[in-house]
Amino acid sequence: MSGDGGPLVLWRQRCGGGCEMGGDGGNGVATQAHNITTILSNFPEFTTFSQYLALTDLASEINRRETITVCTVNNAAMSDLLRKGLSLYAIKNILSLHVILDYYSAKKLHQITNGSVQAATMFQASGSATGSSGIINITNLKGGKVGFEAGDDSEIDAYFVKSVEEIPYKIAVVQISGILVAREAEAPAAQPSQMNLTALMSARGCSVFGDTLLRDPNANKTFLENVVGGLSIFCPLDNAFKAFLPKFNNLSAGDKDSMLEYHGVPVYMSFSMLKSNNGVINTLATDGGNNYLFSVQNDGNQVTLKTKIVTARIMGKLIDRQPLAIFIIDKVLLPPELFKSALPDPAPANSPAPSPMGYSESPLAPSPESSRKHISPSAPEMKDFTTMDSPADSPDDEDYPADMLTNENVGLGMKGGRCVTILSFSLLIGFLQLALIFPL
Repeated sequence: MSGDGGPLVLWRQRCGGGCEMGGDGGNGVATQAHNITTILSNFPEFTTFSQYLALTDLASEINRRETITVCTVNNAAMSDLLRKGLSLYAIKNILSLHVILDYYSAKKLHQITNGSVQAATMFQASGSATGSSGIINITNLKGGKVGFEAGDDSEIDAYFVKSVEEIPYKIAVVQISGILVAREAEAPAAQPSQMNLTALMSARGCSVFGDTLLRDPNANKTFLENVVGGLSIFCPLDNAFKAFLPKFNNLSAGDKDSMLEYHGVPVYMSFSMLKSNNGVINTLATDGGNNYLFSVQNDGNQVTLKTKIVTARIMGKLIDRQPLAIFIIDKVLLPPELFKSALPDPAPANSPAPSPMGYSESPLAPSPESSRKHISPSAPEMKDFTTMDSPADSPDDEDYPADMLTNENVGLGMKGGRCVTILSFSLLIGFLQLALIFPL
């Protein structure tokens, strides 16, 4: 049930702007001195090349390098490549041949001495190339032409067309006339589809999810079919998924498929990509519509995945290498499409919106039973009502003598006694005065 409406909502445009990546390949650290997708965005004829640099995560690797040359091709040449129907994994290897790990400006290309030079590419540094298959030959030909050749056939694959952008001794972007071809890049020796996903998941802490996936032929097939093109899996910890199993077992067969597929995203996302972006993302369970989504939110190195029901944290990673990433999360992701009863109740239409701190703006009104108790008029109402069973503030006991605290009408008893005493004394004085005026 992978989505037909494009692989992603959030990840359509990748973080070509120098996302942090694990390992520097032995060539420098990210300096943010250049951004390959920003450079190419000024040239519509290189749109497809730029998009695939981002989609394969080559853009962030290029941006991390301090000295680099990118041999770009136009949209027509990229269309010829895409018509071959290669996997994204193979496309990344081929485009890696177009990234030279040295600085070659237009001037330097035309000043190559001794006819030709060999240059290492990012494909050579990736570890996917064997022998010298990741090295290309650059030849300074007669008549001012410069040729580029990859592979062992000694035939020129493409020619220098023009300089696109140069930041001296940092990055050179040049256009060449066609795709550089190497058989090993098109058919890498180790196919990612041969990876045993459940074995990887069982390696540390999420074997329950992996075993459940293995027992579900439909969902397992969906995961395996997406590995080659790029796949990210968010695997719940064993304790979390074990506690969820009773609910999972009560789902229908189709809903079980969707539940498992909700934990997979049909594109490779490194941890650095997750840290660099916030937004909504669709999943293997997304079926063309706006369903089975969750959002990615980050705060520094902390990345959370949020549905309308639950928020899960990424606790670690099992593998993070193109084209597959498997991350461990602390909770099971619950799609609202399957667990509508777990959605929070909507606020009543006429009730005031809660404040950011979770309090009602209206004061807590006294109930008839508590009308004789002291209630602060400004006491806020807690949204979760967790303190409603605690006794309300009572009058200060020190204000009254101990022997009067048992009388419910303590105030009246005190005032009444005092009034009787004063009245009796006044009557006595009046009687004495009358006796003096009218002696008996």
